[in-house]
Amino acid sequence: MDESAGFAARYGSLVFLVAVGVIGLSVAHVLDRYREAEGAPEASSVPSTSAAVLPAAPPPPPPPLPGRARWLAVGGGADPVSNQVSIEQNLALAAEVLGPEGILLYAGGAGRSPVHELGPPPSEDLHRDLGAFFDPRDGRGARYRPTRLVPHGPAEVELFQRHLDEQLAGEGPPLLLVMVAHGEVGKTPADNFVPLWGGDGVTVKELAETLDRVESPRPLRAVVTTCFSGGFAELAFAGADPQAGPAAQDRCGLFAATWDREASGCDPNPDRRQQESYALHFFHALRHQDRSGKPLTSGLDLDGDGAISLLEAHTRVRIASRAFSVPTTTAERWLAEAAPATGPQKALPLPEERAVIAALGAKLDIDDEVAAEARQTTLTGRLEASDTRLMLAERDEEASFRALRIALLERWPVLDDPYHPAYAETLDRESAAIEAFLADSAEAEERAEVLDRIDGLRREVDALEVELAAVERLNRAYDTVARAERLHHRGGEAFATYQRLLACERWVPDLKP
Repeated sequence: MDESAGFAARYGSLVFLVAVGVIGLSVAHVLDRYREAEGAPEASSVPSTSAAVLPAAPPPPPPPLPGRARWLAVGGGADPVSNQVSIEQNLALAAEVLGPEGILLYAGGAGRSPVHELGPPPSEDLHRDLGAFFDPRDGRGARYRPTRLVPHGPAEVELFQRHLDEQLAGEGPPLLLVMVAHGEVGKTPADNFVPLWGGDGVTVKELAETLDRVESPRPLRAVVTTCFSGGFAELAFAGADPQAGPAAQDRCGLFAATWDREASGCDPNPDRRQQESYALHFFHALRHQDRSGKPLTSGLDLDGDGAISLLEAHTRVRIASRAFSVPTTTAERWLAEAAPATGPQKALPLPEERAVIAALGAKLDIDDEVAAEARQTTLTGRLEASDTRLMLAERDEEASFRALRIALLERWPVLDDPYHPAYAETLDRESAAIEAFLADSAEAEERAEVLDRIDGLRREVDALEVELAAVERLNRAYDTVARAERLHHRGGEAFATYQRLLACERWVPDLKP
């Protein structure tokens, strides 16, 4: 049912038109402010402040909240160094694609969200080099700027919970929940969680319990782009507990990675051409576009209805992504729990899985399931061998570090303590000799050789992980078809639940301009 028609029928056309006007302006305000600051196409690099200290400026007022949101997006890092620019860009893309009548919660909110961006190559500086050697720290070379988003509020657990409760209460059209952030793995999938601003997080189990306790809740569709996001596939079950059976509510989700694997996408490089994330593919696909925003005329609308469903966009990610991630869904999770492991099959039209099999089979030059399994076995063995070589090289690096460290301290004992009273004097007086030692000593040359070897092995491992992920997606599509057809043959309530989850995932969001 069209949301605007239902609202107008209930409250009257005049009130409806005024409300939509205000809501449209609020989200337009968010996006206009972002585009104005961005000032460049999505694929280009974005200018940034070079200082590590944010300029003092009053935060812009948050836009007005919609009374009945169509979507709720929450994300950002838990702290500045984990608040990479790609997360900000992906949330801006989600808001633009999903249109008005949404709520955006981001990091610390307007004026309190330092965005971590990749800066220019650092200039030569001996003090910095020694810091990186003796006391390496993530984010020391980062630069930060204020966020260009104008969110409705910070991505804090309490505020997120309040908005979620308010938007779920009562009947209405489906609420699309979007989480673009980081993820952490737990002991079980239900323990996985998304840390929000300040470090407090939302676990899979907590989200499931929130959904379970709301009386007559709105239907929910979730899109979670974080590492280990497949843990949220437990939303298929009441209380995120497979022993409790299927959830009574109409809810489902699509996820960037399985519950026990990381996902690509947290990138401080603002150049969209250099990024690779689930969100980048997914939200463009909803608009019939490739990852760069160019129109796609085929390969997306698998059921021919003229619109792109959540599952069709998810399918596009599985086919087109060059990431090391392996996406999944609630329907896949239900099959893993409910489908027979063996037995007869009954044919079932699954256009999304057939599309993955056809496209990845052609791309990888794999003709059938047997060949796909063999390729996965081969790649897994190669990756394990490369990982072993990398581990050995990293041990060599530790030994080379110790050798160079003690050689430096034998000559300049205070170099590992920048707070020592003699540190600055030693650096001023001996800088040329220290730089020469770091460049030309036998210990430094040995360390440089080991670091070069590690760089090459890491590139090798990265390439193997990307190829293996594509093969795993192909094998999962074969496995999904087999499980679904075995469950189809058995029939019953378990198959009906699978059909409900598929219908939920095939929901088409109303992308209002």
